[in-house]
Amino acid sequence: MKAITILQPWASLIACGAKQIETRSWATKYRGPIAIHAGAKPFDTRTYFDRELYRFADALGQPDIYGFDQLPFGAVIAIAELVDCRPTESFVFSGTLRDISENEIAFGDYTPGRYAWILANVRPIKPVPAKGMQRFWEWGGGTGSETV
Repeated sequence: MKAITILQPWASLIACGAKQIETRSWATKYRGPIAIHAGAKPFDTRTYFDRELYRFADALGQPDIYGFDQLPFGAVIAIAELVDCRPTESFVFSGTLRDISENEIAFGDYTPGRYAWILANVRPIKPVPAKGMQRFWEWGGGTGSETV
């Protein structure tokens, strides 16, 4: 199965259903099942304002912003369907982002020239340790039957 490594907390935001669009600097023609791998690198909260971090914590169901280090790292945590890939400009109308939620905007990078990968049917699974890679990579660790 194709897999993609995503840093935390964005990987967990996808796994819990709070993020349905993954923004990338590159497009893909691939459509189909994709394993969501949480990267091993810890989340550096110093580059965000606390008010921004609380949006992440709320979406993840955490009581505060200090629980990010409790998220799974270095593991496949969800299986999803990659159903579309569109230029981020397709969400802009008269200079304003449209057709996506405020959380989706906060959880992505909609800079012109980037791409929005539309995910559907996301199923969290019990974390399966795996070493991630950049771009797509093949994961042979399961079929998604390990749904939590």
